[in-house]
Amino acid sequence: MLVQQENVIRPTANFPLSVWGDQFLAYEEVLTYFKMKHEDQDRVDKAIDDLIKEVRKEILETLNNPTEHLNCLKLVDAIQRLGIAYYFEVEINQALQHIYDSYGDNWIGAGTSLWFRLMRKQGFFVSTDIFNIYKDDKGEAFNECLKNDIQGLLELYEATYMSIPGEVILDDALDFTRNRLYEIAKDLLCSNSTVSTEIYEALKQPLHKRLPRLEALRYIPFYQKQTCHNDSLLKLSKLAFNALQSLHKKELSEITRWWKVFDVPNNLPYARNRSVECYFWALGVYYEPKYSQSRMFLARVLAMETLFDDTYDAYGTYEELLVLTEAIQMWPSTCLDELPENMKLIYRMLMNLYEEMEEILAKMGKSHHLNHVQDAMQEHIRSYMTEAKWTHEGYIPTVEEHMELTYISSGYKYTLVASFATMGDAITDNTFKWVLTNPPLVKACCVLCRIMDDIVTHKEEQERNHVASGIECYMKQFDVTEQHVYGVFNERVEYAWKEMNKESLICKDVKMHVVMRVINLARAMDVLYKNKDHFTHVGEELISHIKSLVVDAIIT
Repeated sequence: MLVQQENVIRPTANFPLSVWGDQFLAYEEVLTYFKMKHEDQDRVDKAIDDLIKEVRKEILETLNNPTEHLNCLKLVDAIQRLGIAYYFEVEINQALQHIYDSYGDNWIGAGTSLWFRLMRKQGFFVSTDIFNIYKDDKGEAFNECLKNDIQGLLELYEATYMSIPGEVILDDALDFTRNRLYEIAKDLLCSNSTVSTEIYEALKQPLHKRLPRLEALRYIPFYQKQTCHNDSLLKLSKLAFNALQSLHKKELSEITRWWKVFDVPNNLPYARNRSVECYFWALGVYYEPKYSQSRMFLARVLAMETLFDDTYDAYGTYEELLVLTEAIQMWPSTCLDELPENMKLIYRMLMNLYEEMEEILAKMGKSHHLNHVQDAMQEHIRSYMTEAKWTHEGYIPTVEEHMELTYISSGYKYTLVASFATMGDAITDNTFKWVLTNPPLVKACCVLCRIMDDIVTHKEEQERNHVASGIECYMKQFDVTEQHVYGVFNERVEYAWKEMNKESLICKDVKMHVVMRVINLARAMDVLYKNKDHFTHVGEELISHIKSLVVDAIIT
């Protein structure tokens, strides 16, 4: 018996159409043509290899000379910001470990803020006491001499975003540097627009919150303008960016063709058509060439999450959703006949994706990884059904109930689990055990993602029949205004960043490459959901990001 009902009123959202059309379908053919026509590809590969060798030599030279340790830090910082750190993982680990072993908490000389930021980023829990050098004799205010040191202010400002809860000196330093940089940027707006732009970009989004691939795009032209730039690094960053972009283009072409096979825009017109944006999201979690398979799997997982989100939130009736939930929990199901055709299609897409990944994981000897992903996915779907039940009953949960459920229904925990599946030997069963127990690092990331999502989406969602957001729950429970909740939630976002910083320093259950997936997911949120819902309402900013990453090559 079909659960479809005649004249049913659905809470359709009328989401904006995709801005991309089919333009990425042809990329694979273009790439093949490009490779056939350019016989100098071997020359480019050789140039990259030669430049890598040069830079490796420079890292070791600066490392082995104590008087060059500051230059070693500057070199590492440039490598990371130019987006080519994946070539030098061993050398960077060796260099920063050596510097930590040599100085501990007591860095000597200039570059204190740079040293602190790189040490903490690498997972070394260095003390904040060293920043007392910036305070006056009474230890109350920051030194006057720092007020006009633009570079020193910027470096200290960036270092403050590595803070953990309770580090008052870094909180004070953030307030001091942020206010002073605003003043300087306004004064320089006409006289030195380059420096003013650099300051405003830092104030808009600090380095710690930037996606590495977008930072490379921003930093390469900036680095080129520096009189003291390293020619080998600059050449390598440009060649490497274009080489990796070719791989990303091919991946996006495959994702687009997968989406096209199911003709999602026509078969599921109520849902957001965001396969390209989902690939961008996955690219934010990991951009390195060795994670190609992981990236394509995660992009499709995110696309499926979007379809399920819109089906549960903005289309399905309560009765239909009960059947769909049961079908996914049974896996595979025999009750599909009770569903409308569009929901059957979503189910088939999900089965198709997991069958394909099962084959890939089997070749890797990691078939059991899919069990963890499936468990997380089914938990995710159950949470959707609970939200549908709340909506159906008109129930507004407490803040605590809402956060407990939306920690799962937001999909970010499931996203993290899926992001680990095809990372190969870098991921063990213990990694999945860790993430599935909701450790503090994962919880902080999921809270951040949930809150940022709520802040920018709740008004539009409440215009249709939708489960109460965290904003509405908080307003009702504490009898406060919407603006008050925004303030509270924005503070919670910043606190979540500090919690993630702390856990990245003290968590010994997983290695840094796992921690970085969590950090990068939070960074992706800072791009997609800061100030507005860029994912749903794709505007010029996100279009520019995507074109820069997968369309336009850097001129070498």
